[in-house]
Amino acid sequence: MSERNDPSTGGLDAYIEAAAGLLAIPLDPAWIGAIGSNLAVLRAAAAHVAEFSLPDEAEAAPVYEA
Repeated sequence: MSERNDPSTGGLDAYIEAAAGLLAIPLDPAWIGAIGSNLAVLRAAAAHVAEFSLPDEAEAAPVYEA
């Protein structure tokens, strides 16, 4: 079973199809593999960001408005 279809890794194919349906985006089945690969890369990048702990003293960046 591929990682994209393995329920223990999130079942990206099912997620892609469900998200496309909810957003009413026409989805060519040939795109699912490429979309799944992209989501896997993004998930790995997000994991690196989430692993980075900040000290309690850290403050959020200010928001500038024009």
